[in-house]
Amino acid sequence: MAQLLPRVDVVVIGMGWTGSILAKGLVDAGLRVVGLERGRDRRTVPDFQSPRMHDEYAFAVRHALMVDPASETLTFRNGADEEALPMRQLGSFLPGTGLGGAGVHWNGQTWRFLPSDFRAYSHNVERYGRDILGEGLTVQDWPITYEELEPFYDRFDKLCGIGGTAGNLRGEIRPGGNPFEGPRTSEFPNPPMKQSRAGAIFERAAVELGHRPFPVPSANMTRAYTNSLGLQLQPCSYCGYCEWFACEHFAKSSPQTCVLPALLGQDGFELRTRCHVNRIGYDPASRRATGVTYVDADGRAFEQPADIVLCCAFSIWNVHLLLVSGIGRPYEPQTGEGTLGRNYSYQTMSAATVFLDPSRELYPFMGAGALGTAIDEFNGDNFDHSGLGFIGGGYLAVYQTGGRPILQLEVPEDAPNWGLGWKRAARDSYGHHFSIAAHGASMAHRQNYLSLDPTWRDAYGRPLLRMTFDFPENDRRMSEYLTDRCVDIARAVGGRSISEGRLTERYNITTYQTTHNTGGAILGSNPSDSVVNRYLQHWDADNLFVVGASAYPQNPGYNPTGTVGALAFWTLDAIRDRYLKSPGPLVQA
Repeated sequence: MAQLLPRVDVVVIGMGWTGSILAKGLVDAGLRVVGLERGRDRRTVPDFQSPRMHDEYAFAVRHALMVDPASETLTFRNGADEEALPMRQLGSFLPGTGLGGAGVHWNGQTWRFLPSDFRAYSHNVERYGRDILGEGLTVQDWPITYEELEPFYDRFDKLCGIGGTAGNLRGEIRPGGNPFEGPRTSEFPNPPMKQSRAGAIFERAAVELGHRPFPVPSANMTRAYTNSLGLQLQPCSYCGYCEWFACEHFAKSSPQTCVLPALLGQDGFELRTRCHVNRIGYDPASRRATGVTYVDADGRAFEQPADIVLCCAFSIWNVHLLLVSGIGRPYEPQTGEGTLGRNYSYQTMSAATVFLDPSRELYPFMGAGALGTAIDEFNGDNFDHSGLGFIGGGYLAVYQTGGRPILQLEVPEDAPNWGLGWKRAARDSYGHHFSIAAHGASMAHRQNYLSLDPTWRDAYGRPLLRMTFDFPENDRRMSEYLTDRCVDIARAVGGRSISEGRLTERYNITTYQTTHNTGGAILGSNPSDSVVNRYLQHWDADNLFVVGASAYPQNPGYNPTGTVGALAFWTLDAIRDRYLKSPGPLVQA
């Protein structure tokens, strides 16, 4: 029997980017907020300090900052005709756990979606006709436009101190930035990162081919910065331990550096760590969430009633929690009925790696998570798709994230796999190669979805989340096209050899790609095609908001975090300025 606790105004499930932003805003509005985090409390000091934080084996190989599959996992299959089996070790994606969530170990690459990305269905049909949409694609428009979300992108930029160069400032296309981006109301808060040698080589080759390179927008600080909450961040030291690691220098934007110091200890907020939420209470008669049930580190069960429930876990766990709580109608791919679990999407990655002559030194150990140079000519609908047989695209970029000796040591494809020959290849390659990566979109398909597994259960007796996913034909064609463009630039660079990292025949969950899992609890204009409305308010429970990348109807060719942050501010304003004044549905079904 769960112990009943006193009612609070708001309970937040998950204290990463979205949970932190929403909790801070609602505490400031005078509400009593409880934040529940299943992992442990973590602070920059003492938890993220060197030399321990520069242990590649502990953090990049053994995933010390990520969820432990022994206690939190899912089952996977490529298709509905296969048996799903539990994921026993992390691979394709790396969900975080603990205070700050995946916002602790992310790279800091902070993009805004293109204006046309918000009209993925109507834009493509209007330009190319309905035949451009391949069989089985279930892409749909967002019920929000870029223009509506832009002020909230701007707020997240200023919270995080994003560094870059505006390519489109209030409609004026400016040199040095991304000429394809939507209009910005203001310049980036900070200048871009210093360019790496690999980035400079890529830039020259791209310019020769007629492209317009620009620095990747970065949440790695380029100078001392005081953010919009008055918190101080420090310049990045380019140490090369950013992706999969926490930052010891207060130089990478994260909930720990940008929000939590202003929230923790504030009157009206209580943080409870090592508290695993098992279920969201739901009253179907009143169509309201009643609170949450959770288990603490000592195995004690508690029921926390709340007037507002904010589901702010990692995207796939948001979906799992709704499924086990029975809130919403699960998606059925055979009939197309139901919405919960529908439109699960990912990211479609490929690359071409250039191996240079050993005399051309790149100094890869001087890196940062978002130290990159990119082109955007082949993203979204920035190029003519006529006759190509696919929609969507991706950006091409060279990142220099570090030169760590285990996972960042590559050799050419024709190198021996072991022995003296491999050692010589490693010697000649380290510091003399870089990858041109294609960061491609993932278009929603009717056969890609999230559901409850009928066989496997977790430690609390709940069915595991079941992921059914494979690359649709649309994305395979897109990836081939993007990889060919990577190879074009690689050939313009020159060098000893080029290794092509093309899309695998089938999606492989064991090999790391990105932690860009999206969809499953998507937003839309009506309950028949979505789980939440344009304010991320659940259609079936007006006091339940499901916030994060789980809301994306499909995933464009960009990293999702910038839009996750913008949506958190968008939802915060909707709750504070509209819902609190008149509780109830913010959009009529």
